[in-house]
Amino acid sequence: MVSGKTYPNMSKINFFNENLDFQPNHKTKLKRWIEQTIQAQKQKLIEINYIFCDDAYLHQINVEYLDHDTLTDIITFDNSETEGEIEADIFISIERVTENAQSFGVAFAYELHRVMIHGVFHLLGYGDKTEAEQKQMRQLENDCLQQLAI
Repeated sequence: MVSGKTYPNMSKINFFNENLDFQPNHKTKLKRWIEQTIQAQKQKLIEINYIFCDDAYLHQINVEYLDHDTLTDIITFDNSETEGEIEADIFISIERVTENAQSFGVAFAYELHRVMIHGVFHLLGYGDKTEAEQKQMRQLENDCLQQLAI
């Protein structure tokens, strides 16, 4: 575990928080949606831990582990040791998601779900460094968001 904390395995997709009190709504639907996204890509879900936190917590992880002194909305740590298996810790700043939702003129839940599935697509091998990759990533996110009936 990157942060030095151990998050107990309760199911294949777990939700935790650090430095704030937050849990997403519709957990069962979100878990099913994420699992179906992974299965559609012919990958096996081992475990994903979503850790919702504040800017300060995620900034510290960004500095300490990635040597980036910037704020970000998400950091994904791929913990899988076997090709085709998904095992990860995904840290999401609720403060960044809130601000981004306001900036983009979308609902908080929509932006949260977009960021959550964005991390999954990184685990599935999709990048977002080039303009073409960013376009593909956004299309994948949009397609998945349309499938989420919440």
